[in-house]
Amino acid sequence: MSLPKVSAGPTTVFNDSDALADGVASWLLDQAKGKSRFTVCLSGGSTPKRLFERLVMPDYLGRFPWAKTHWFWGDERYVPANHPDSNFHMTKLAMLDQAPVPDGNVHRIVTEIEDADRAAAAYDRQLKAFYGSTALDPDKPLFDVVFLGMGPDGHTASLIPGEPVLEERERWVAAVSHGRPEVRITLTYPPLESARAIAFLVAGKDKAAMLAHVRSGAEDVPAGRLRSAAAAHWFVDRAAAGSP
Repeated sequence: MSLPKVSAGPTTVFNDSDALADGVASWLLDQAKGKSRFTVCLSGGSTPKRLFERLVMPDYLGRFPWAKTHWFWGDERYVPANHPDSNFHMTKLAMLDQAPVPDGNVHRIVTEIEDADRAAAAYDRQLKAFYGSTALDPDKPLFDVVFLGMGPDGHTASLIPGEPVLEERERWVAAVSHGRPEVRITLTYPPLESARAIAFLVAGKDKAAMLAHVRSGAEDVPAGRLRSAAAAHWFVDRAAAGSP
């Protein structure tokens, strides 16, 4: 039986990016309730950064279950961990340094390993060790929540249009050496689809045309090819939604 398209999930429209961050922070807190271990796969970009900053403000900092939450990344630029372009570095400054997060709960993509393919293979092994198996079980999601963004070209994570990584179904993590100025490391479709909930965060009028295209059911861009049994949510601002 074919899995449903993630693009078919409901859309919640917020007035602006700040309101979006506040709404998603509340949603994430609800997702964590009742779980003894909570696993979240993060994305990079300015919209998630606002969410991370929101989570460490006083009204969320004391209520969020930091001790039981494990943080992973859906993709990363192949740069040092302290580089300004690093997704991990952004998350560290915006959230991790401000919250009582146990060191063992942070599972970053280690980019200091020489050769991007080896770095990708190391994260592949890390994910499988955490999961406890080398094969994904449809009844046992890898993540509780996967956050994803979407570029104006329809890419998500570092699943870039026209790149061979889009056809990868065996490896959970792969290096992407073309399609962008810098080398990237990304989770492939199978682990991104292995979630209890998938949340797309999309903001800005430059995303409006692509958002409408993907939400129409188009599968000719990476964001439109995701299929999962997960509950799918699209959290967007008015600009991305094409609202005046």
